[in-house]
Amino acid sequence: MNRRLFIRFLGVVAGVVLLPLRAFAARPESAFDSTTRDDALTQLFGTPDTIESEHIRIKAPDIAENGAIVPITVKFDIAHAEFVGILAEKNPAPLAAAFKLSEHSGGLVSTRIKMSETSPVHAVIKAGDKVYRATKEVKVTIGGCGG
Repeated sequence: MNRRLFIRFLGVVAGVVLLPLRAFAARPESAFDSTTRDDALTQLFGTPDTIESEHIRIKAPDIAENGAIVPITVKFDIAHAEFVGILAEKNPAPLAAAFKLSEHSGGLVSTRIKMSETSPVHAVIKAGDKVYRATKEVKVTIGGCGG
């Protein structure tokens, strides 16, 4: 077997093996299109009501110099968590990120979001029929949503 044929064979095998590892998720369009926090929560969970929880910790900068790239990490100790949403309340579209969790997911989500201005950032977690929330104020010096 020559080298080119062997490399082509490895490419085909890698494509067949790695293809099932790709994840495709449904995007909750109506929630991302919402213009208020309560509307986004209603679109995601059917209610805007949440329970403040000390089992959710948000790690975000106190002051974000550039609102176009604001790192957010959410750690949580909530059993049977199904869904995590991150909302920047004063953004034109408050829902910044949404994660559907599997039963084997750990209690950590990390991403970067855009923020248009200084705003409370909410981490919202659905577990069973309850929706939990934690909030952290993030000050933005240069807006990242066209501001």
